Amino acid sequence: MHNLTELPGNATSHNSMSVIIKVCVVIPFFCVFLCCIAVMLHIFASHRQFLDTSRYILFACMLINDTLQLLSSVLLFLLVMGQLKFALVYCVPLLVVSTATFQNTPLILATMSLERYVAIFYPLQRPAAWRSDRIWIIILSLWLISSIFPIIDHTIGEHDPTVNVLSTPVLCKPAVVNSSPTQRLFRAAVFVLFFAVVAVIILFTYVRILLETRKLRQDQVSVSKAMHTVLLHGFQLLLCILAFTSPITETLIVLHAKWLPEDIAFFNYFCFVLIPRFLSPLIYGFRDQTLRVYIGKTFFCCSNKAKPYGRGKVQDNLSVP
Repeated sequence: MHNLTELPGNATSHNSMSVIIKVCVVIPFFCVFLCCIAVMLHIFASHRQFLDTSRYILFACMLINDTLQLLSSVLLFLLVMGQLKFALVYCVPLLVVSTATFQNTPLILATMSLERYVAIFYPLQRPAAWRSDRIWIIILSLWLISSIFPIIDHTIGEHDPTVNVLSTPVLCKPAVVNSSPTQRLFRAAVFVLFFAVVAVIILFTYVRILLETRKLRQDQVSVSKAMHTVLLHGFQLLLCILAFTSPITETLIVLHAKWLPEDIAFFNYFCFVLIPRFLSPLIYGFRDQTLRVYIGKTFFCCSNKAKPYGRGKVQDNLSVP
């Protein structure tokens, strides 16, 4: 009897500790990501030359998109961890933003690859839509396309008549809100379509640049950089596709380890959603030589401002003639 009475308490204590550990892992990781993204966006806003280049405008768009994706997904993660329930009228917009930004990332990667293709093959007669003052039309089109499908997803489902959209509290999870077989099939078809089209575009641009390298009369260094950039977009796409490996990893973990379902879900979320979204913009941002120089200057200036007042005063006095 003593053991039976202690088991529920131990289980509750274990669950509480597990939630605390998960939150303590996600929040610092997310804060570091936000700091890095804030530095990059500050650089874009502070230096006009970045906003006059289509490539950097698209990269800034990707930074904003990934920030919104992580903000929405981390918020949903915290709500689920806290078992907070609220009405569908507040839950559905969060799910739409999270899904739309997730789908928008591969579209932006494909657009960035096409931008490199246009820059290499049409350096003097670039189409109007790809110029820096018109690129916003393409960006808005990407946001529109990526937003339409999540809205359709939420409208085709079979809604429970006992659930009031305005008042009935529910746990804000896709498995709870979008649980019908039609919605699951629709989401799977959309994801496969998105990533297949993007993979074909990236492969096409890379092969075209590779085959035409010797025929181009441009600097071979710039062509080589374009090839590496497109290859990097392919790697970024691969990181995004890792999010779809969760069924495989869940099966392997169940076969080889006795994890709880919520622990398996957290492992997949952290490894295949958070980390790829964190690495993708940072790899691209720090790889760019010009942007890397400005990032170094920004951190150097911040470190100088953080020096003690007395030390700075002594240096100022020494520098006075």
